[in-house]
Amino acid sequence: MMRVDKLLSNMGYGTRKQIKKSVKEGEVLVNGQPIKDPGTKVDSKKDVVIFAGEEVIYREFIYLMLNKSKGYVSSTDDPQYPTILELIDPYYYNFDPYPVGRLDVDTTGLLVITNDGMLTHQLTNPKKGVVKWYEALIEGEVTEKEVEIFKEGVSIPSEGYIAKPAELEIIESGSTSFIRVGISEGKYHQVKYMFREVGMKVLELKRISCNR
Repeated sequence: MMRVDKLLSNMGYGTRKQIKKSVKEGEVLVNGQPIKDPGTKVDSKKDVVIFAGEEVIYREFIYLMLNKSKGYVSSTDDPQYPTILELIDPYYYNFDPYPVGRLDVDTTGLLVITNDGMLTHQLTNPKKGVVKWYEALIEGEVTEKEVEIFKEGVSIPSEGYIAKPAELEIIESGSTSFIRVGISEGKYHQVKYMFREVGMKVLELKRISCNR
């Protein structure tokens, strides 16, 4: 059960004060009857709420897939860079959305935005085995040697950990190489650090999918 003014404010129909005024003016109906108290409790799954003649379809969770651009940080607040919230419709701000995991400011591609804590846990906990796939342009010739190193797990001494085994696929190899890599972790700058440890530099990085 939820207060009707909270339900309506969560859905972006106005502030509590504005909704109180709407209730007073008879614009809010519950199961066909106008209500007098903005604190009236409703069951969002059973009760029919009408606001100004429009039926309110309550949503507890939101799930957005964003193709993140360069120059945006995977955060809801940052003093230096624009955040991913600027890339979504302001309507969703009412749900307190946040990014699942992170992409660096210069990394592009798939970013899930939600307010569902359970989904976030399922996607970000390494024990769940969700693999994040990236495509990358690498400065240097990627060979089967690097494929085997990634398969064993790359040691990253500067960060104090050994990365879990990763899948590395070579699409094109040369002085610059185009590759696809799948990792089940999401540590800070992880893909960049992994290639740094084998003497190479990531020039472009894009996340393309998440799967088991």
